[in-house]
Amino acid sequence: MAGFMMTVKGLPSTYNKDLQESVEPMLDHIKKVGDSIQIAEDARCSDPFMLATDVADYLVRKGVPFRETHHISGQCVALSEKTGTPMNELTYEQMRSADERFEEDISETFDYEKSVEMRSAKGGTSKACVLEQVKVLKEMAAQ
Repeated sequence: MAGFMMTVKGLPSTYNKDLQESVEPMLDHIKKVGDSIQIAEDARCSDPFMLATDVADYLVRKGVPFRETHHISGQCVALSEKTGTPMNELTYEQMRSADERFEEDISETFDYEKSVEMRSAKGGTSKACVLEQVKVLKEMAAQ
C-alpha cells in the first residue's frame, strides 16, 4: 500500500490510465484494513499484570506519590512472579507485605473491564474512545 501511494504521488496526472490494474488490489487492501479495526465484542486482555498500573493508580488515590506507587506496584508484580500466583489472586496480606497502605478494597482494583473503561481520555482504551477512533479511521478511509 505504501509503495503504491508513493508511486501515485510521483506520477503526473495524465498517467492515471497506467494504474488501472493497481486500483482493485488497493480497494481490497482498504477493505481489509477497515475490517481489521472493528472491535471484537468481549475481547479482553486477561493478563493480570495489565492491572499493575491500576494498583499504582489505587495507591495514588490513597495519597501516595506516583513515583512511589510505581515501585510498590513493581514489588507486587515481583511477588506474583515469585509465588506463581496471578497478581489478581494475591491475598490482602500478601499485598500488605509489599506496602502497608493497601486496604481491603484493593480487591476492587482487579476488574479488567473497569480498568479498560477508566481510560477515557482522548485516544484511551475505553469503548467510547475506541469507537470514536474507529469512526475517524472509517471517515479517513472513505475520502
